[in-house]
Amino acid sequence: MKPLLAEGSKSVNKKRMSPKEKSEERWAWLFVAPTMIGLIVLNFYPIFQTIYQSFCKTGDFGKGNIFIGLANYQSVAVAAETWQSFWNTIKYALIEVPFGIIIALILAVLLNKKCVGRSVYRTIFFLPMVCAPAAVAMVWKWMYNTQFGLLNNIFGSKIAWISDPKIAWISVGVIGVWSIIGYNMVLFIGGLQDIPGDFYEAARIDGASEFRQFLSITVPLLSPTTFFIVQTRIIGALTVFDLMFMVMDKTNVALKNVQSVVYLFYQYAFTNGNKGYGATLVVFLLIFIMILTVILQQAEKKLVYHN
Repeated sequence: MKPLLAEGSKSVNKKRMSPKEKSEERWAWLFVAPTMIGLIVLNFYPIFQTIYQSFCKTGDFGKGNIFIGLANYQSVAVAAETWQSFWNTIKYALIEVPFGIIIALILAVLLNKKCVGRSVYRTIFFLPMVCAPAAVAMVWKWMYNTQFGLLNNIFGSKIAWISDPKIAWISVGVIGVWSIIGYNMVLFIGGLQDIPGDFYEAARIDGASEFRQFLSITVPLLSPTTFFIVQTRIIGALTVFDLMFMVMDKTNVALKNVQSVVYLFYQYAFTNGNKGYGATLVVFLLIFIMILTVILQQAEKKLVYHN
């Protein structure tokens, strides 16, 4: 009898909403609606559309999709350029992620201290993040130029920084590190400011050096921020496109040794008009990122220190 009465009372309370509560509910849906519509239109629909297109071949003259089953997946799996582009993407991530994080952490620790011109230095290091990718590519291509580039003039050499297949991927990775340092630094500064100063004061009383304080206090308490940056930067590095598209010309002999998976997707989907094959490349990359994300989430439980 009591459960029935409880259910009845709940239904009565639910029906008897005051005009104010009804107004608040309508306004809540109104504010949430743009985000929900944006997610559906810009995120969820393209994901399902891409997965569908991976099972299709674009019709003649780019019209319609012809269902071909797993043919695209078979072609992508055995293509040498697929695995080469995956390896290129991983090599880029191995440069951009660790170096971008380590340098940003050092800068954040230095700029978190009281010093003259601290705000100016923070602004200078963050500037690459607000620069247009086209401007960044243009400046770095000039610096890397074999004939009259700044780097070759400084070193007195004739190194083909972005056209030598052996070092071009390193040169592009350096640009990625330079571009992301400011963003990582700002996140690290935010994490450092959340660490209570009492910990450092107690460590100084105990005679701990600054380096020891960094290892025993800063690194453990900053691990949630560090893990967030690592995870987001790995995803960002694995989906890199604009940097390579603007720095590497189509006639560059080192393009095959540098092009990422997303760059290869662009070539097939928009240059060659084979959207099904391009969509399959993206699905492969999506699966790889999902597997990597699951591994990182499991590692978080053991490596991240939650205060």
